[in-house]
Amino acid sequence: MRQLVPFIARPLLAAAILSMLCSAAMAQPGQANQTPPPAPQLHKIKDDLYMIENTNATMNDLGYWGGNVTVLLTDAGVILVDSKFERAHDDIVAKVKSLTDKPIKYVILTHNHGDHAGGAEKMEAMGATVIISADDRDNLARDPKAGWLPAVGYIGQMQLLLGGKEVELHQLRGHTRGDTVVYFPVDRVVSVGDLLTTSDQIPGIVMYADGGNWTDWKRSMDELLKWDFDEAIPGHGPMVTKQEVVNRRNKMVAIMERVRAMNRDHKSQEEITQTLVKEFNWGSGPSAGNIPGMMQEFR
Repeated sequence: MRQLVPFIARPLLAAAILSMLCSAAMAQPGQANQTPPPAPQLHKIKDDLYMIENTNATMNDLGYWGGNVTVLLTDAGVILVDSKFERAHDDIVAKVKSLTDKPIKYVILTHNHGDHAGGAEKMEAMGATVIISADDRDNLARDPKAGWLPAVGYIGQMQLLLGGKEVELHQLRGHTRGDTVVYFPVDRVVSVGDLLTTSDQIPGIVMYADGGNWTDWKRSMDELLKWDFDEAIPGHGPMVTKQEVVNRRNKMVAIMERVRAMNRDHKSQEEITQTLVKEFNWGSGPSAGNIPGMMQEFR
């Protein structure tokens, strides 16, 4: 069932920071001494579907440009999934204009964090309608610095039809309480935001402060894998096949079960961290911040 929840928007910056990642890498635009990484690259997926991906799948590129963007072309306009940081606006617009003279009509936000949602206000100023789940709109609204909010929120599921092409929005839960997965049924591709990362330098995490947790993440991934798709566009890193989604789901579930078992053995946080790094190459850097929450979740 589709439910659409309209809201009144006010202009100002929208940026909910991905706080559990390294603060230096996640610094907002404007640092005078920061050397810009190479500009993101435009990759063709299908005749009408493209991906804007950072040149390097590293924390440095993430902190400067933000996450991946999906571009769907139609005869009536363009649908984007995510908007990177605000500083990437001109680069995104230029890349879209290199593909079509049609306007950007919709921007779908996979979640509320600034590396995906920070450029959305400028897209709205150009005439695009910005859509986010109602739960992640609430996450945005809780940020004391947030004045601008997306004009449209949805609950559960939503469908967009533009230029004869259908796009499905599904609200799942894991990275946040209101993650949106966008399904392109004709192209057999899903854009999943930070429910999935595919670079070892940008480990997958959940944001407990925004209602995310690993138990719901597992349920969401299991639901996603029931869908009929061939490829997945992650929040960070290169596109992967459905089998690679399965592999990454299984690795994370194994990590969850390892934490549960070590909790039962009354292992310390340091012991758990050392084990996860040794056995799974997960638990250092940005993912280290998830371990205290996991110890509470899997008691």
